Amino acid sequence: MTSTVAYLLLCVVFPFLMAYAAASDLLTMRISNRVTGLVVLGFALHALLSGMALNELALHLAAGALTLVVAFAMFARGWIGGGDAKLAAGTALWLGIEHLADYLLVASILGGALTLAILYARAYPLPRATLRLPFAVHLHDSRTGIPYGIALAAAALIVLPSSVGWDQLVLA
Repeated sequence: MTSTVAYLLLCVVFPFLMAYAAASDLLTMRISNRVTGLVVLGFALHALLSGMALNELALHLAAGALTLVVAFAMFARGWIGGGDAKLAAGTALWLGIEHLADYLLVASILGGALTLAILYARAYPLPRATLRLPFAVHLHDSRTGIPYGIALAAAALIVLPSSVGWDQLVLA
């Protein structure tokens, strides 16, 4: 029973929370502390229910702590939002230290592409039909930041299979 719950946390809850964080960031330019808290709580439950060894848990915690320190330094410089920093750290818990570089590289590439796409779109007027969509108008405003949570969540979902192994993603 506990392995089934751990499996559901890994294969359903974590991806759902990533998708929710990305959608929330796109629509509101915010990532709620509740979402990040659920990411962290979900990892804690997964670690407990999956029987994660203490040394492996320590490496996952190190990944989260390292990411939190670096991401908050970036937040302090105004390079990313606070929600992005917390989401990246919570996500790093799930992926662990071994896959942290992969996650950050993929997030950087996706974030760069997202930034270029939004900047390109901002160079042109919004189509009339989208003027009734408050999130589109807000996103199109050049004074608005980039919803980097989209790149962070997508990177997490791309790296997740290699971090846990495909064998853990398929029910036996």
